[in-house]
Amino acid sequence: MSFFSFLRPQFPAYFTLLDKAGWWALRLFSLGVLLYLLLPILAIMPLSFSASSFLAYPMPGWSLQWYHNLFTSDEWARAAKNSFIVAPAATVIATTLGTLTAVGLARANFPGKGLLMSVLIAPMVVPIVVVGVACYLFFARIGLSDTYAGLIIVHAALGAPFVVTTVLATLQNFNHNLVRASLSLGAGPLQTFFRVTLPVIAPGVISGALFAFATSFDEVVVTLFIAGPDQVTLPRQMFTGIRENINPTIAAVATLLILFTTALMGALEWMRGRRA
Repeated sequence: MSFFSFLRPQFPAYFTLLDKAGWWALRLFSLGVLLYLLLPILAIMPLSFSASSFLAYPMPGWSLQWYHNLFTSDEWARAAKNSFIVAPAATVIATTLGTLTAVGLARANFPGKGLLMSVLIAPMVVPIVVVGVACYLFFARIGLSDTYAGLIIVHAALGAPFVVTTVLATLQNFNHNLVRASLSLGAGPLQTFFRVTLPVIAPGVISGALFAFATSFDEVVVTLFIAGPDQVTLPRQMFTGIRENINPTIAAVATLLILFTTALMGALEWMRGRRA
């Protein structure tokens, strides 16, 4: 629904005055809830331009010094570099494994399929602190703690359930006769997957990949357990800054992350619209 259709809705002929009032009440309530959730996030953005050294309203003036501090700091540069190393690598692994898993689950019916699905999506529902402690205890024994490899593996495991669920949802409307037709015409399974199945389910794969990337890019709890001093990511650097020295540089980072995440979600909605 577009903004203009929201302002000028076309009600069905059978709608009574009470139905129209209920329609408006529900949407106004939903809009109020949305604003309630967004306003605290948006309130941090003006603070990134504050001339004050503290996060406080009212602001004494406007300044870009905190963005300058952000882009000239070695610590923040290292954290950004680590985030853009870990998140894309974890996204590639999560997208590859999650897509193959979803395709396999969609094609096969076997006893315990529901239990297997519950295990696969467990990282989405298990408390993240439990995941962090478990991964630390396991990785410490095999030498993967304080390494990029360990951090990427954990982030991929956290992002893979999003890929599995989105691709499975896309496969619900997939016509498997296309696969049978491709195989009957002489194409192999691998060729059929890349030339028939993947182009059809691509919107679901891309959506899952974006969710996996956002999950990895924003993750902080597991990173606190697994990452060493050389693997500090942006969220962990923000956590350290909040705990040790709060200044508007954190607000500048938060503003950029909000804009970056919004751009990702906007791209996702645009692709969904294209698919529709």
